[in-house]
Amino acid sequence: MVLAAGLGTRMRPITDRIPKPLVRVGSKTLLDHVLDPLAEAGVTRAVVNVHHLADQIEAAVAGRERPEVVISDERAQILDSGGGVARALPHLGETFLIRNADSFWTDRGPSNLVRMIEAFDPDRMDTLLLLAPMEGSVGFDGPGDFFLDADGRLTRRGSAARAPYAYAGAAIMRKADFAGRADGEIFSLNALWNASLAKGRLRGLVLDGLWLHVGTPDAIGEAERALKG
Repeated sequence: MVLAAGLGTRMRPITDRIPKPLVRVGSKTLLDHVLDPLAEAGVTRAVVNVHHLADQIEAAVAGRERPEVVISDERAQILDSGGGVARALPHLGETFLIRNADSFWTDRGPSNLVRMIEAFDPDRMDTLLLLAPMEGSVGFDGPGDFFLDADGRLTRRGSAARAPYAYAGAAIMRKADFAGRADGEIFSLNALWNASLAKGRLRGLVLDGLWLHVGTPDAIGEAERALKG
C-alpha cells in the first residue's frame, strides 16, 4: 500500500501544479523511488491511493508492470493514512507493507524491505515499523518519534525533547488490525499503532542505509546532493 493521496501543502508552490509523489528527485519521481524497491523486493502488486491531482498519478503508473499498480480512489474525500488503508483492504493480503510516498532510502546492505518481511513475526507483533536514526538522516527536521528497546519494542517520544528514531515511512501491518473500521472512516494509522503499543506489540526495525525525507522544496536539493555522495 503506497500512501500517495496527500495534499503536499509543505511542498507548495510545486504541488499547486503536480502531486507530491510526482516531484522528481534526481532521475526519478518520489513515487518511482518507492515503487522500484518494492518490485526489487518481490512485491508484485501495489495499491496506490489518490486524491490531489489524481489524474496525473494514474497516468504516471498506467504502464507499470512491476509492481502492477491498483488505484484506490479518494477523489471525493481524503481519508487520512488509516482510512486510506481501510478503503484499500479488498485489494490487500492478510499481511502487507505500507509505504509513504514522501520518503525513501538507499540500502547499505540487504534490502531493508526484505529485512522487514523476514523480521515480521505475528506471534510477537501486530505492526513492524521501519525506523530511521535521527543522526545522519537527510531532510527531516522533527524531534524524532520513538525509543526502541533491546527486544524491538517501541515507546513514543512523549514529553522527551528528542527521540533517537523517526518513522521512516514503511510498515508491515495485518488486515485483522483494521477490524471494525468502515470504508470512508477518516482516521490515522497512529490510532492503530497506539493500540498495539499499549499491548507491547508495536515493534521497530532500524534502517540500514541513508534515509531521505523529502517534505519541502528545499529538501529536494538536499536529497539530490546526498544521493550524489
